[in-house]
Amino acid sequence: MALFNLFKKEEPHALGIDIGSSAIKIVQLKKKNGQAVLETYGELALGPYGGAGIGQAVQLPTEKLSQALTDLMNEKEVNVTTKECGLSIPFSSALMSLIEMPDVDVKQLSIMVPLEARRYIPVPISEVMLDWSVIPKSGIEPEPSIDSGRPDAFPEVSIEENKPGLPKIDVLVVALHKQTIARYQEIVNKAGLAAGFFEIEIFSTMRSVLDNTLKPVLIMDMGAASTKIYIVERGIVRASHTVNRGSQDITANISKSLGITTEQAELRKREEGIAGTDKTLTEVVSLILDYIFTEVNNSMLAFEKKYNRTISKVILVGGGAALKGLSEAAKSNFKTEVEVALPFNKVSTPAFLDNILRETGPEFAVAIGIALRKLAEEK
Repeated sequence: MALFNLFKKEEPHALGIDIGSSAIKIVQLKKKNGQAVLETYGELALGPYGGAGIGQAVQLPTEKLSQALTDLMNEKEVNVTTKECGLSIPFSSALMSLIEMPDVDVKQLSIMVPLEARRYIPVPISEVMLDWSVIPKSGIEPEPSIDSGRPDAFPEVSIEENKPGLPKIDVLVVALHKQTIARYQEIVNKAGLAAGFFEIEIFSTMRSVLDNTLKPVLIMDMGAASTKIYIVERGIVRASHTVNRGSQDITANISKSLGITTEQAELRKREEGIAGTDKTLTEVVSLILDYIFTEVNNSMLAFEKKYNRTISKVILVGGGAALKGLSEAAKSNFKTEVEVALPFNKVSTPAFLDNILRETGPEFAVAIGIALRKLAEEK
């Protein structure tokens, strides 16, 4: 899908890249009068590069991912004008821990944190790139990233060496394997880009869809191959869970139940979702959604039981969030507020694109979050 070059070239620019399982999304922003302004954005399906259809998750080698990224940037309607970018890293590739440390200055922490992190990282520290961020008590979102075991739960640990009575702070430690960084670095380099930083996708999403609320929020990120559930409070991911069901499972169910091709099923899903008049189609789609909704409810109940706090709202993001009727179905299944993410609201956009950006916005949450951070770092 080719999109639009909206504004004439002007510095500074920031490019955010999100390489998902079924598509690559990019967003380029510029800063004008202190405000983030949308310059261009685009999406390209990865399925055809792996012999699969649009909307299908594929595992591609570095060369094909780099080619797909290059093809997307070369779309004449996209017209990327900067080589400096930020890149998201899949949540499943990260190792994280929330550790308690003495409240000392940053220089001392920079020595203490890597030493303490050795206790909680199951691989040699020399094989990972480490970053950390102090969690503000005010509730402001932290932004751990990595400059140039799957975390389904973040263990809260404390160091035994702390002296009694010494003030404590929470530090979020993030580690990515150097091989993972090298792979993504190779992808962007072969596409002629330079990655200034790498960031785990959930932190990019948080930047683009959350406000400054201190209340717990559940983010339901529905992708092609899976649905990721995050519970966020004070900028901390308190709990996470991956459901092995996604939008491609809905397509497969439609294809099998209605006896149509995968391509036809994908089209029916996008055109009708569960908001159409075909009861059979609605029932088929609901089979997958009911499974996902059950997992979301279980995650909410587990959090509320552990922390004695309730989820204030559920935010729907990811390509699957564009499914027609999903928001209404979610509202009938969750006993809390539900909203579809509107990440493009964080940037200035032309009024004539309001409708399409509202519809496609949820799947660009990560790319927008990356671009916003990159823009903030530009001088």
